[in-house]
Amino acid sequence: MRRKIFTGFVIVWMIIIFMFSARNADVSSQDSSRVGMLAGQIFFRDFNDWDLQEQVAFAQKIDHPVRKTAHATEYAILGMLLFGAAYQTREQRRRTAVLSWGIGTFYAATDEIHQIFVPGRSGQITDVMIDSSGVAVGVLILLLLSDLAKRIRAKS
Repeated sequence: MRRKIFTGFVIVWMIIIFMFSARNADVSSQDSSRVGMLAGQIFFRDFNDWDLQEQVAFAQKIDHPVRKTAHATEYAILGMLLFGAAYQTREQRRRTAVLSWGIGTFYAATDEIHQIFVPGRSGQITDVMIDSSGVAVGVLILLLLSDLAKRIRAKS
């Protein structure tokens, strides 16, 4: 049952990633700008007192890191979901981790190819590398959590 639930979440999450990738460059830039403005409000108490040009300049300055962090995060989540869907036994967890990373990396590559056909977007090898790293981080997080759970059960 757990594997079916995780598989369902994997499919839903891949659709969400695909939908974000299908947004044209203008819409994607607007999303990033909103995130940059929100970051300014979170990290600077007086951000709303800045004039609009300063706020926009801040949002533009952090646009690239915001986009790349979003890439890594969405693929870290995918990595966790893939690992949860593929995990069977503790003895096979390394194999499961590699398989999950491979599937996530393959999906990242196909997603970048997809972006070539979206107006104003492009496919980037560096984004595949960032996404692949995100998948690895997500898988590693679940590996560490499974180790932690094993240790807790052993103590009980």
